[in-house]
Amino acid sequence: MSMWLFSIRLFPLGSTESTLKLSMTIRILCVIAFLLGGESREFESNAANPIRKVVTMLQAMQAKVQEEGKKETVLYHKFMCYCKTGGADLRKSIEAAQMGNADLGNKIKAAKEQLVQTKQDLKQAQTDRLAAKEAIAEAAAVREKEAAAFAKEKDELDTNIAAMEKAITALQKGSAGGFLQTASAQLLKHVLLSGASDSFAEGDRQELLSFLSNKEASESVGEIIGILKQMLIEMKQRLKEGTDAEN
Repeated sequence: MSMWLFSIRLFPLGSTESTLKLSMTIRILCVIAFLLGGESREFESNAANPIRKVVTMLQAMQAKVQEEGKKETVLYHKFMCYCKTGGADLRKSIEAAQMGNADLGNKIKAAKEQLVQTKQDLKQAQTDRLAAKEAIAEAAAVREKEAAAFAKEKDELDTNIAAMEKAITALQKGSAGGFLQTASAQLLKHVLLSGASDSFAEGDRQELLSFLSNKEASESVGEIIGILKQMLIEMKQRLKEGTDAEN
């Protein structure tokens, strides 16, 4: 009976469910030990006391139950703490996820708008590129025409300058009559009759034509040389300006 009371003292009522189950088991063992106690007293002098063994076993079990009780208490407090804070943390996580989804939606929308703008820019760039190619081709054609025109004008100026230089040299040597029979004189006459002499003074041009037609008196050769020199300067200046513009 004392063993039964001992078990009640070790495991009082109101313990946890696992503790109660263990307490019931121990009480049953106490009853068995009590029943065996009468027989075991006959052999106390020859064998160990079985009640002492049961008490020792119960004490070990008590220590184990108390240890498990502490662990369950710790787990219980952790669980209660999680119940108090877990909901708030979960709400925060959900809110953060919702904000992230909204932000992701905005990014996707912005990316789509950027894609549309990029396609438009690409289309415009292709149009501009085609227009630029056409403009370059047109400019190249114009430049080619200008270069051809300059080459023709340069050839004419070079020829005219050479004819004038020959005329001036011949006239300075006093061979005006011989010069009038040369091809250079005929070329110079052609220059004066063509549009190439439009920049010259009309009076000078007519005087030169009269001389080249053998109608001008030989006394005026000095004046003719002066006119030719002035025309030569103007032609060389035109050639220089045209060459600088071409380069």
